[in-house]
Amino acid sequence: MNPSAAPFLPDGTVYGTLLNFRHEQALWAARATEPPYKAPPQAPVLFIKTANTFSAQGAAISLPADVPEVEVGASLGLVIANFESPFLAHPSVEWSHSAINIEASAGLPRVAGCVLLNDLSVPHDSYYRPPVKFKCLDGFLGIGPRCVPLAEVGDIHALTLEVRINGALRQTVDFSGLVRHAATLLADVNAFMTLRPGDVLMLGSDCLADGTRPRARAGDRIEISAPGFAPLVNTLVGESA
Repeated sequence: MNPSAAPFLPDGTVYGTLLNFRHEQALWAARATEPPYKAPPQAPVLFIKTANTFSAQGAAISLPADVPEVEVGASLGLVIANFESPFLAHPSVEWSHSAINIEASAGLPRVAGCVLLNDLSVPHDSYYRPPVKFKCLDGFLGIGPRCVPLAEVGDIHALTLEVRINGALRQTVDFSGLVRHAATLLADVNAFMTLRPGDVLMLGSDCLADGTRPRARAGDRIEISAPGFAPLVNTLVGESA
């Protein structure tokens, strides 16, 4: 990657995925049979991170005065491409014929690569699909500096993300624990909707052992890292800062 290249930002819609880690799904299994759904979901449970949430690598993210802390949701996003024409000539997306061949053989057609994501959320207790007001505040999606081609990523399901807050390791996210692996999730989503070039599909974020997620407050520095990726770093600031 050219060091002077602009940080990566999505050109389409970012879709989040809920309950896609086995540990969290098991914790919520009993409640899945309660009203109004009365059964576990059969299809991926998605939500949208709107464009106003996008925060580039290194950006300060402002917390509203009535939001004293946020949940940190470390994730990996699949960046959708169109191999019949050049994919949105973004300086952080690098191409090669070998990368495309590897992507197709891995069961991930039309995927340009992967990007680190920090899905921030206002803490909430609901099992059900979260309201927009919790997920889509301004700046509430930290986005890694680069879309890394799959040829460089290797086996997605062997990846481990580390979440550090003010330098202290707060969480390790192991993608071998996915309910739907990347290719399965992509196929299941494509079965009922079309992902367009520039869209990003998050694989989900895992919870801690007690079912919560790491929390951060104004003044905290959040770093998400994984082998082969430049770290994603954002700092939280108070609304008046």
